[in-house]
Amino acid sequence: MQVAKWGNSLAVRLPKALVDKLKLSVGDSLSIVSASHDEITVQVEDRKSAFREAMTPFRWTAPQDYRFDRDEANAR
Repeated sequence: MQVAKWGNSLAVRLPKALVDKLKLSVGDSLSIVSASHDEITVQVEDRKSAFREAMTPFRWTAPQDYRFDRDEANAR
């Protein structure tokens, strides 16, 4: 992989094989778990589980067929 400039930041494109293996899609978040000179370990953040956990104090349960659509929620 090659590091490229993206605005004032640096970016790395992920190979399709890795994207498929991690089942990533646009908008997913990754956390760097550890890094050394020759290896980086990442973890996919499970935002759906984090949301469900955050909703626990409100005692709200989603309907059985509930599906959050990020694009629909952000449509203007």
